[in-house]
Amino acid sequence: MTIYNKLVRDKIPELIAQSGEKPLVRILDSQEYIACLEAKLDEEAGEYHRDKNAEELADIIEVVFALAAVHGVSEEELLTQRLRKRESRGGFFNRVFLIGKE
Repeated sequence: MTIYNKLVRDKIPELIAQSGEKPLVRILDSQEYIACLEAKLDEEAGEYHRDKNAEELADIIEVVFALAAVHGVSEEELLTQRLRKRESRGGFFNRVFLIGKE
């Protein structure tokens, strides 16, 4: 038996079963779910640092959306907050590195 002990996407057990293996799962309580989402965010960020590809960025977004939902924030609200902040404070596209201020 292979042990994973980690949060996975919703369809993973179904895909495992379709491959002829038997998935062993349990449903997390709210506190466990939040802790596992936070760990998954770290995992996905680490994978992005290692692989530097868009698929890992998409995984990070998926985890962020799940975390937002836990806190009662919809994907649309989150994206609206993102745009509002970009309008008021800018984005990160101009490569500005603040050394300090006098």
